Amino acid sequence: MTDTSARNPLSTLQRRLRAACAATALLLVAGSSLAQAADLNALIWCDHSDPALLEPFEKANNVKVNVKEFEGTGAGLAIVEQSQPGDWDVMVIDSIDVPRGVEKGLFEPLPEDKLPFADLFPEVKMDKSTIVDGKRYGITEKFGYNTIGFNKTKVDPTDMQSLASLTNDKYKSKIAIYDYYLPVIGMAALAIGKKTADLTEADLPALKEELLKIKANAKLVGEVTASQTALATGEVDILVGGGEWVTAGLAKENPALDFSIPKEGAVLWSQSLAMFKDSKNKDMALKFIQYILSPEGQARLATSSCYWGMPSNTKAALTDDQKKVLRFDEQPGFLARAQAYPAPNADLDKKMQDLWTEMLQAK
Repeated sequence: MTDTSARNPLSTLQRRLRAACAATALLLVAGSSLAQAADLNALIWCDHSDPALLEPFEKANNVKVNVKEFEGTGAGLAIVEQSQPGDWDVMVIDSIDVPRGVEKGLFEPLPEDKLPFADLFPEVKMDKSTIVDGKRYGITEKFGYNTIGFNKTKVDPTDMQSLASLTNDKYKSKIAIYDYYLPVIGMAALAIGKKTADLTEADLPALKEELLKIKANAKLVGEVTASQTALATGEVDILVGGGEWVTAGLAKENPALDFSIPKEGAVLWSQSLAMFKDSKNKDMALKFIQYILSPEGQARLATSSCYWGMPSNTKAALTDDQKKVLRFDEQPGFLARAQAYPAPNADLDKKMQDLWTEMLQAK
């Protein structure tokens, strides 16, 4: 990072999040074909492409890690479908989507006795998602919250301890909404006292009413870069759907940015690593997963230049300052109030997307 970018939150934000919000995946493999099987080929989110994370593993194991970035499980699975069996060794995937890969016959069960499950935050092991038919196919590596991100010099931090503040006239035109329907609908559910796991079609009218109230206070609804840039530059003071993944990486450049886990709760996001059944390099794939879950690997992943997040391993080798920014010591209380992403069936999912579209179009 240059001195200029270190002083400029906007340029830093764009640099860290450009890959995460790109419409197309970025292939970081030379040439048009995948590298030799002796290398490790990984489908990843942008936080894994940081040289500070990859280079120590490559040097220690005399291997090249070829990465291809994607955004969203659907995009990742589409890449796999267009590839040949054995092209990929490991994949980063939303923890709740691990069963989708298992159903397609993609993943290899993980050897639990060779991974540090005992050191993980219990609440993020995601057993209901990562264990299928008694076998574990994913291990949580990083997590965080879709919640309230805010500028603590512009708003009353006490107000940010309740989701009710999002509909308060006090913050009219001072709010941006992250344009992703599932976590924000989950936040609306928490605001009206509903559990994200129990949502049904009968809840849609109440969810719509709450979303429209928040929208009435919003200056903009935007994708990752637009919404977060608005918060970083002061265009808005609050980001609905933000969290440590927005504010932590910018703490040095803009210490006024913070996040809260309101009394009603927050929506927990969690990403996992999985190994491909057809991997041609399973031993190295397992070593990579072990490295990422090690205390050192966890610290590097948690503070990746693309975006920060909480390491799943409680023994992550973070500095005291990094732990403070991530609110590490407060995690037990945060996790106790957090709920998982809504996981609607196909019919309810479509209705939720329609509801989101109605909210976006509302004046």
